[in-house]
Amino acid sequence: MSNASPRVYLDYAASAPMRQEALEAERAYEQSSYAGANPNSLHSSGREAARALDAARRVLVRICGGGFRPSDVVFTSGGTENNNLAILGMAEGARGRDRRRTRVVLSAIEHDSGLDEAPLLREHGFEVELLRPSRDGRVEPEALKAAVASDVALVSVMLANNETGVVQPIRSLGSIAHEAGALFYTDAAQGFAKIRADFVNCDAVGVVAHKVGGPVGIGALIIRGRTPIRPRAFGGGQERGIRPGTQDVRGALAFAAAAQASYDDVDAKRTDVAGKAQRLYARLCQPGTGISATTDPNDPDRLPGLMSLLVAGADSESLVLQLDKRGFEVSAASACASGSLDASHVLTAMGVPRNEALGSLRVSFDERVDDKTLERFACALIEVASSFAR
Repeated sequence: MSNASPRVYLDYAASAPMRQEALEAERAYEQSSYAGANPNSLHSSGREAARALDAARRVLVRICGGGFRPSDVVFTSGGTENNNLAILGMAEGARGRDRRRTRVVLSAIEHDSGLDEAPLLREHGFEVELLRPSRDGRVEPEALKAAVASDVALVSVMLANNETGVVQPIRSLGSIAHEAGALFYTDAAQGFAKIRADFVNCDAVGVVAHKVGGPVGIGALIIRGRTPIRPRAFGGGQERGIRPGTQDVRGALAFAAAAQASYDDVDAKRTDVAGKAQRLYARLCQPGTGISATTDPNDPDRLPGLMSLLVAGADSESLVLQLDKRGFEVSAASACASGSLDASHVLTAMGVPRNEALGSLRVSFDERVDDKTLERFACALIEVASSFAR
């Protein structure tokens, strides 16, 4: 019998383990009288499925707040589809309403699925401006104010960065966009149901199930009813015609259950997880370890369980593989492209030197991970980091 310690998963920002509440919601659906029924059908089972889908919508908008209504929830396949649909769709919708709106402002630290819309926007006749953050990873309202004018169709700034965990001032940013007559979208994949967020000045919010312990493959674009948007797919007219196709009722119910479980006691959870992260930062970022924090670990405006680290002299891929050998699963904040390791676009936009950014590491967890586990991880990372210092 092996005495090896179980593997430790610390990559919740990529995809969080399924919550028990989500699994129970899936089982309840499978045992229901409407399991497998099309929620767009007029018969009894179809109507039951539609009511269940509407119940899931109500949970999501209750957590979201910001004056959204259940009818504003458009179910999608996840964060990438949210960003693809919202960014080009809302830009075209705004231009359709006012032909002078031919410019789109994206933060330079958006998720790749948002930034990869830039070439397509240009093909559709939009000028795209990338807004760089400050060194602390925050998009400053003053910078946006200088960038927007009466020709801007859409501003897109994510709620919380997926690499650094820095929470953006979306209420102020949305207000500035609206003052210029532009629409404002936020990709809230990382922050939704983990912190209290103020979406009052957002025209649309993208949320995802698997970031909060729900199933992979379902998300939602929560978009106000009067917000102009051009669909990217066409079919039966489901989801207000914005995202046609038969809805995944099982996934929607599991998503709602996971989001509610994540959001229950959210303030206490945030305090607890932030404390764990700060203790781990203090343990790791001591003189002589070669490990440093990418941004201020004591910044209150950050996701509590998403840590961004730099390891001197290391490269991200080797760090991930060396930790994996020791039983710890984390991710790199940089990607392997064309056979060569490239620095993270987020850290580069923040002004982190390329040679430092190449040694970036992302560690992420929620309240389900305890201090003892994090201490074991700290010992492993310090050992790995020391091997690069030799």
